[in-house]
Amino acid sequence: MPHKRITVPDILAAKGNRKLAVVTAYDHASARLADQAGMDVLLVGDSLAMVVLGHEDTLSVTMEEMLHHTRAVARGTQTALVVGDMPFLSYQASIEEAVRNAGRFLKEGRAQAVKIEGGREMAPQIRAMTDAGIPVMGHVGLRPQQVARMGGFKVQSKTAEQARGLLEDARIVAEAGCFAVVLEAIPARVATVVTEELPVPTIGIGAGGGCDGQVLVFHDILGLFDRFTPRFVKKYAEAGKMLTEALARYASEVREGAFPGPEHEFTISDEEFARFMD
Repeated sequence: MPHKRITVPDILAAKGNRKLAVVTAYDHASARLADQAGMDVLLVGDSLAMVVLGHEDTLSVTMEEMLHHTRAVARGTQTALVVGDMPFLSYQASIEEAVRNAGRFLKEGRAQAVKIEGGREMAPQIRAMTDAGIPVMGHVGLRPQQVARMGGFKVQSKTAEQARGLLEDARIVAEAGCFAVVLEAIPARVATVVTEELPVPTIGIGAGGGCDGQVLVFHDILGLFDRFTPRFVKKYAEAGKMLTEALARYASEVREGAFPGPEHEFTISDEEFARFMD
């Protein structure tokens, strides 16, 4: 029996009714695991620049790389809504370019929606994309693509004035057409107020439990990324340590001649082997 695909209207309907579980995914294998685990949304995050491609920040990842990984995630997903994260400078330069690149995520990447960072300044792009039939998820608070301007990965909206600005940004992007808004690295009480004020779901990352849903990076949840661990991350497994130990055992057995054993080998009949030797 085919799985029922979660849709944008399903995400909107969750507001006030149930919490949304969101995780990043970057390839076919991670998508299959997350989809089978029952995630509502798989975000093909531009964080792949750091956790998959080894860059220092998210700014280096390209459209072609994002589309490549989005296609792989889409092929591994049967139920969850797949959202493609639009990379740096793929939507900021002009409305036309934003619509064209967003459309590529749906047409070539096979995503069902896109995500962009930004507040009121991104409202024209959001309206144009939604008018073109492209669902958009917003993202306010800490914006990794603007880390140079923000002076690093720092908590945002810690003053009343900043919190009011963030609330206004969230309202504007929701009014412009976003079906959900990511709130990153802001005080929990501020995020709760924003969540209560918005008609669409909020997805928190470092924004407390008052949001309508939560998102974390796949590699952080499983302990696969050890360069740093943000305060808001909870590790549900130490898979990195487990995998390293398994690979070390493999290497050791190869060097000792313990692998492969007879149970891993294919055979040929004595008669055929004798003919081969002759």
